[in-house]
Amino acid sequence: MTMGPVQLLVVGVADDESTGEILAELERLRENELVRLIDLLFVRKDEDGTVERLLLSDLSPEEAEAFGAIVGALIGFGAAGEDGAELGAREWAAALDDGHVLDDEVWFVDDAIPNGTAAALALLEHRWAIPLRDGIRRAGGFHLADAWIHPADLVDIGILAAQDAELQPTQA
Repeated sequence: MTMGPVQLLVVGVADDESTGEILAELERLRENELVRLIDLLFVRKDEDGTVERLLLSDLSPEEAEAFGAIVGALIGFGAAGEDGAELGAREWAAALDDGHVLDDEVWFVDDAIPNGTAAALALLEHRWAIPLRDGIRRAGGFHLADAWIHPADLVDIGILAAQDAELQPTQA
């Protein structure tokens, strides 16, 4: 199973009407094979506190088990070397035999969101990045670091730069 980079995305919305637009954009990305939905847990809580849940995945049960084996092996290896990798692979593969990573009993989303809102947790595989990653490897390149940079991060950099400038002595 070839896997691209995986992102956990957690979003909340106060307006149920906006979820349709979000789901439509997610579907467009999936149809164009830019992302693959490893798993999605969507929770909507109405004004009375009644909760509706939806689980979605692009993975077949077999692919979910393979994904679980990969994740479990990596975690197990980090925890206990090769023996841990084998145990982790078996346990995680078995845990994902229902085809879902995001178990609503584990995440407690419905307890965390206020009435009249909705939230989604999505594990997205960035399929577009696979050829880039493979090209970097073929060229002898290797991973050093990566990070998402959000607009708020750039604002924070500007604030820090302004504070730093205030502390610098002026040239006369």
